[in-house]
Amino acid sequence: MSLIECVPNFSEGRDPAVVERIRSSIASVAGVTLLDQTSDPDHNRSVFTFVGKPDAVAEAILRAAGVAVEKIDLRRHTGVHPRMGALDVVPLVPLEGASRETCTALAHRLGQDLWNRLRLPVYFYGDAALHEARRRLEQIRRGGFEALAASLPEDADRRPDVGGPGPHPSAGATAVGVRKLLIAYNIHLASPDVSLAKRIASKIRESSGGLPAVKALGLALRSRNLTQVSMNLTDFEKTPPHLVFELVKAEAERMGTQVVGGEVIGLIPRRALEIAAAHAVEIPGFQADIVLEDRLESLPSRDRDATRPAGRRS
Repeated sequence: MSLIECVPNFSEGRDPAVVERIRSSIASVAGVTLLDQTSDPDHNRSVFTFVGKPDAVAEAILRAAGVAVEKIDLRRHTGVHPRMGALDVVPLVPLEGASRETCTALAHRLGQDLWNRLRLPVYFYGDAALHEARRRLEQIRRGGFEALAASLPEDADRRPDVGGPGPHPSAGATAVGVRKLLIAYNIHLASPDVSLAKRIASKIRESSGGLPAVKALGLALRSRNLTQVSMNLTDFEKTPPHLVFELVKAEAERMGTQVVGGEVIGLIPRRALEIAAAHAVEIPGFQADIVLEDRLESLPSRDRDATRPAGRRS
């Protein structure tokens, strides 16, 4: 039996009714357990974390994608987070009893179904990528929905892996991929000057010569009069969260501001907190109830039996 984690990101974080319809569409699928939900109005984005067997995961995504295509119009969408689709990204993560190969096969089948049922073009990234140039999500999503709509279908290099040649007129395109567990970690700065957050993001991200396995952006949180260093830690054993926090804090203080909070989007592996053990209580945004394995182990036995195979993953 294979257990897969899915962490879909939707380009809606301001309309509670739409977010609730997406949530209920996921939760309605037998064999799926919804573990976490986060929405943010500045990002205008919602992230759901759920687990299940491959067929159940695929059905949950297809139902939620139907809501997204119906209710989200990117031609009127604004938010600070990069996006190219109403259902922007669908990461699949192998957990107990699952392999990357299982997830890759599911990603490719799901991509074809999204096109066949909803006419939603799909790009494959991460371990599901069909081309090496598309392994990195940021390369696919470069310029967002607007750039994609302007360049397709004329730019053959940007055409989707499934469907197209152009994006869906209102829902854009979706990236479906396979990856390891990662930590989506945001740190908030007291200053409203987004240039400071952007400078810190440039300092710490791997692509600019910073910390390995760290992706980072500097974003404005206008509703809170703050800025944010928004990060994905793609290999937390190479760069643990407490190390990132300490560097961001030091850089912020050097620039004359300070860290005033933080948040984890979705759940985190227990191992990440074990690595950060001596530091965890000092890191904003880290609480015991966001640990992935703890949430799985807290499921009622009937749900756990429906979604978890015997034994533990190695």
